[in-house]
Amino acid sequence: MKIFEKSFTQQEAIPEEGINAAVAVMRTGRLHRYNTLEGEKSETDLLELEFADYLGVPYCLACSSGGYALHVAMRAAGVNAGDKVLCNAFTLAPVPGAIHNSGAVPVLVDVADDYCIDLDDLAARAEESGARFLMLSHMRGHIADMDRVMAICARYDLFLIEDCAHTMGASWNGQKSGTFGDIACFSAQTYKHVNSGEGGFLTCRHPEVMARAIMHSGSYMLFEKHFAAPAKEVFEQIRFETPNYSGRMDNLRAAILRPQIAGLDAQCQRWNRRYSILEKQLSRCSAISIPVRPDAERYVGSSIQFSLPGFNAEQVLEVIKRCADSNVVLKWFGDEDPKDYTSRYDSWRYIEAMPTLPNTELILSTLLDMRIPLTFSEDDCEQIALIIDEAVMASCR
Repeated sequence: MKIFEKSFTQQEAIPEEGINAAVAVMRTGRLHRYNTLEGEKSETDLLELEFADYLGVPYCLACSSGGYALHVAMRAAGVNAGDKVLCNAFTLAPVPGAIHNSGAVPVLVDVADDYCIDLDDLAARAEESGARFLMLSHMRGHIADMDRVMAICARYDLFLIEDCAHTMGASWNGQKSGTFGDIACFSAQTYKHVNSGEGGFLTCRHPEVMARAIMHSGSYMLFEKHFAAPAKEVFEQIRFETPNYSGRMDNLRAAILRPQIAGLDAQCQRWNRRYSILEKQLSRCSAISIPVRPDAERYVGSSIQFSLPGFNAEQVLEVIKRCADSNVVLKWFGDEDPKDYTSRYDSWRYIEAMPTLPNTELILSTLLDMRIPLTFSEDDCEQIALIIDEAVMASCR
């Protein structure tokens, strides 16, 4: 039996430039983003300016986590208690959690065969629910047809919040993920495309929405110390009526992230080379199905998903066990008992009037997920694919 020797949770080291910058911040003792000298931009200020420039958007807010960014996005967008918010049924728990945290009601939308949100079901649920908000999760890096998404948003007057936790550096038809919606949220958690342990970004084009987000983030009356932000005049009324939900990023994490943003596109290319090897090898197995990704999608292959059509739950579990015996870690989003970061939509039991989504259940019932750390070489990816192939074929018998 082949044994894979590396860890699926071991990330690459922080770039030396980031380590040196973090040490320099620690030597000053000024870790708080507003603790600056006269005329100085903090590491957090510079990070926000650089990420806004990378995306080509006017405003950026660095947050304590991607989940916090999602929550602030809800509040800054004007979501109130009882409002309905459309979101993918196939997503990670922080997405409906952020909706619930705002007092709103998640309206779950089915998943399509390509693992993206089902756009026909999205249109139907937008019409029947009367929802005014859509939190679109580009789940595990799969980008839906954004031309159709934007047409649906225009038809039903939906305020679009993009959850780009898995698509930092990706694009659709040459337009960067996170620049389609009214607000976009990104994650800098360890297993995302940049790593500060925890952290996130909120980006936006609307001055008043961004001003509310900055006030929510815990700026007190220091909003003029933000540079990737609207003019101070925009804050005049907002500053009195916007509650503080403190969730700022600090200069230490910002220092770690700045060189990673500068090198993001090169890292994305490295991920995609590894993804391509896995995709090519796994696609040769007759029992494995991997959706063909559209030409318009420039994805970032930091993880891979595949299905085992016709497999029952026992066979899926056997594949997972066989791979685990070879130290290859697969996650199953269709498990009735949530494990690790995976959970099926019907396990979020705080959602009232939980819908039945048979297509989502069918797709998730055989959908497996695997991280692709950049600590894996391209040869490692060849070995992993062979181990998965053998496990799948052995479980067919």
